[in-house]
Amino acid sequence: MRILISGASVAGPALAYWLGRYGFEVTVVERAPALRKTGGHAIDLFRPAMDIVEQMGVLEQVLAKRTGTDRLRMYREGHARPVDVEVRRLMSAVSDRHVEIMRDDLSEIFYDATRHDAGYVFGDSIASISDGGEVVFDSGRTGAYDLVIGADGLHSNVRRLVFGPESRFTSWIGAYLAVASVPNYLGLDGRMEGVTGVGRMAAMYGAAHLADARAVFLFRTPEPLDYHHRDVARQKEWLREHFADAGWEVPRLMEELDRTPAFYFDSITQLRLDPWSRGRVTLVGDAGYCPGPAVGGSTSLAVVGAYILAGELAAHGGDHTRALPACEAEIGEYVRRSRAFAIAAAKRLVPGSRFELWALVQGARLINHLPAAVTRTASKIGAAKGVRLHDSITLKDYSAHTVARAR
Repeated sequence: MRILISGASVAGPALAYWLGRYGFEVTVVERAPALRKTGGHAIDLFRPAMDIVEQMGVLEQVLAKRTGTDRLRMYREGHARPVDVEVRRLMSAVSDRHVEIMRDDLSEIFYDATRHDAGYVFGDSIASISDGGEVVFDSGRTGAYDLVIGADGLHSNVRRLVFGPESRFTSWIGAYLAVASVPNYLGLDGRMEGVTGVGRMAAMYGAAHLADARAVFLFRTPEPLDYHHRDVARQKEWLREHFADAGWEVPRLMEELDRTPAFYFDSITQLRLDPWSRGRVTLVGDAGYCPGPAVGGSTSLAVVGAYILAGELAAHGGDHTRALPACEAEIGEYVRRSRAFAIAAAKRLVPGSRFELWALVQGARLINHLPAAVTRTASKIGAAKGVRLHDSITLKDYSAHTVARAR
């Protein structure tokens, strides 16, 4: 069975690993001319994703590349005294097993684990897909595949070709995220520092294995901004407008925007597409069910989604007519809970009022003073509200499905 995956970030290579393990013939096509190795921005892997990483045999590599962020110092606009948070205490309330890693580091680890078993084609993209699985590429190449899978992110090309315009399935949840690579002039190693105010937050973090640091910005607007997701110049203008009078290190970070070698900007947008399969085409990760960048644990969700999709295809002997609905049924509740959690998290991360900002600060201080055991117990009591939604997922064991059954 020949399977084409579009996208070589995280979900694509993770899916390629598991499909290859079950014996499927896999090709991964990536629009970029080479694997991105700029470090990206920090993402979280929670217990189910970490369990999958361990099964893939790359746990040691992932742990070696973790950012090691264990301290968070935030200043509140208008207040001189910072709030210090022990990140380990905070994350232990969310998951029993957690690692923060740069997105591109994780992508490279997954790619290295699959590059000898899957065929990677860089610098090309899918131009059209027929109902029978015939694919025409931008380069003019053609190919026939039993299944085409979009693992190409929130702005998925595969989803656009098969399901229609992105605007039909996205729901903006009120905020924007930007990340820029900047010199680590604060000497940050294993800690994050920043400033937060009503409707906005700016911070900076570094890690021992990074040559530079990352500046991250979150801000709210009353209405969606009018820009194209590839219009970098306009995106930087929006940042300058929304952080013009911010203090702390923000003026210096605004200057660095003109020199940054890597810049990311996007709306915190939720994808609501049910189902996310049609004929011989399906989607995985942010392309199919992004709960919202930075607020919904989308990377863990993508890793779990890739594992389940490959497993269900193997369990159903490659019959996509049965495997794709089974996959959506298996992961559907996780997706829906992630969506609900992301909406609430976006409101908490970027307070919309002075009271919400005060509550955020008091909550951070409380975490520091509660014993770790009490924090974990409280989080488990509040699990129904989604605090530990990732750890509530039980992974099926697909290991009994051999290569012979998958072919």
